[in-house]
Amino acid sequence: MADNSKIRIGDLLVQAGYVSDAQLKEALGIQKQTGGKRIGQVLIELGYVTEEQMLSALANRLGTHVVDLSSYAIDPETVKLIPKQMAEQYVMLPIAQDNGEVILAVNDPLNLYAIEDIRQTIGMPVRTVIAQEHVLKSAIDYQYAGIKAQMAAENANANTAGVSFDELVIDTSAGADDAPIINLVNSLLDKAFQDNASDVHIEPFEQNVVVRMRIDGTLIDYIQLQKNVQDSLVARIKIMGEMDIAERRIPQDGHFRVRIQGQIVNVRVNVIPTVFGEKVVMRLILSAVHIDNNQTFGMTPDNYKKFLSMLMSPNGLIYITGPTGSGKSTTLYMALESLSQKPINISTIEDPVEKNLPRLNQVQVHPTAGLTFEVGLRALMRQDPDVIMVGETRDAETASISIRAAVTGHLVLSTLHTNDAASTIVRLVDIGAEPYMLSSALVGVIAQRLMRKICPYCARPEPLTERQIEFVGHDIPTAKRGVGCSQCHGSGYLGRTAIHEVLVVDKHMRKLITSGAESEEMKDYAVKNQNMQTLKQAAISLVEQGITSFEELERVAYYDD
Repeated sequence: MADNSKIRIGDLLVQAGYVSDAQLKEALGIQKQTGGKRIGQVLIELGYVTEEQMLSALANRLGTHVVDLSSYAIDPETVKLIPKQMAEQYVMLPIAQDNGEVILAVNDPLNLYAIEDIRQTIGMPVRTVIAQEHVLKSAIDYQYAGIKAQMAAENANANTAGVSFDELVIDTSAGADDAPIINLVNSLLDKAFQDNASDVHIEPFEQNVVVRMRIDGTLIDYIQLQKNVQDSLVARIKIMGEMDIAERRIPQDGHFRVRIQGQIVNVRVNVIPTVFGEKVVMRLILSAVHIDNNQTFGMTPDNYKKFLSMLMSPNGLIYITGPTGSGKSTTLYMALESLSQKPINISTIEDPVEKNLPRLNQVQVHPTAGLTFEVGLRALMRQDPDVIMVGETRDAETASISIRAAVTGHLVLSTLHTNDAASTIVRLVDIGAEPYMLSSALVGVIAQRLMRKICPYCARPEPLTERQIEFVGHDIPTAKRGVGCSQCHGSGYLGRTAIHEVLVVDKHMRKLITSGAESEEMKDYAVKNQNMQTLKQAAISLVEQGITSFEELERVAYYDD
């Protein structure tokens, strides 16, 4: 067996032709000055070699290979063979077992002391493969977050057997940090944050409790808990959300804030009684949003230009529309963040306040105390506002006040649940808005949807069928789909992107509104005369770019066929 301890990475890179003798000499000089840095790291920082080149040279010399952990099916049971602290200390991770050997992913295969320490800890032969450092660190964080939640669930299952509900509530509310239920809830929140889950569902059934997480709009099964954990788990969440733990007959709402990986997260909680006990949904919302000034809200250049023009209006009414979970609030907050750079007074009335923005006066509605959207909006009108954001237009009175605010010199932004931009106008008239007032106030409407993006790790070409070609109107040779992998939890999708339909209210559109035109007539005018891209057209464009699938196109744009 070759003595790997005598391998010098600098000489190896010179032999491979990646760096010159002069470059290596320069790097060695810097290494002496800085101290502590590996020579490979210095060469990478100088730009003389890439990490991929260095790892490739090492793999060739050592007779191993480089693995891409982002698409590797890591075995969680193998990961458990070493503690997280050891994996983080050495930046090494056991990822699988093969023929009695443990496959160990490493970034520095020359750290023989660490490899031997892990081999002794595991008690099995070890075979190393090489992985990029940042990908390896990410895999360590991800894998141990899942293990933490699984172990917390197992601990909760074991420790709540035979424990009464009252005993456990006293224990958790007393602040015992090592209480199994506290660990379980914290671990679930950590895992949800790690996976970018928007919601955590805790669902009681006759024999067990199922925890699911909504990731990229899709509910994914996470873990199953024993039935005896149910009451104490719900009680812990109720305590955190400042709800009545003794009341189990009616729905309850609550909220709390937690710090996860250095970020403050608002968690909205809803509890509802079912035949097998209380079901809990926790929605995770980052409490602060920071927007790059150059950000285009995820819009095409043409749509962004139109939207920016709307936001520059000194007064008027702008609506962001779409179904629940379509990103309306995010677009609103990005718009407000942009507007807050100006020396103006911005006030909001929301239910609830989802994100805290600097230099905004944000008001939370409180219906039981009499603070409704209508009451709050009337009060804000007396606060000398330049811009008002109404979280949602729910009734005729709120719509009427918003319109009056817009025509009296204020810029008003709000949301509505409609299928597309043009139908928003018809919807407003249907709930009681006067067409002539609406035509004077409305500046524009932005309809939007969130579409799941094909997982880049398992994307494959997918020719369209004849039916699909007929739906689109032409073939798309570049169409793809995700076949499912560990990175996307088998869904074939990873992440989401927004599509938009931007309707500008110009002089002719005002005439159409006043005359009571149907939504199709207004939509046709916008497409032909404003070059408006419909949601379906925007979705087709993403399919053509290989960003999303035909199934997502059909899901988002079925009504627009």
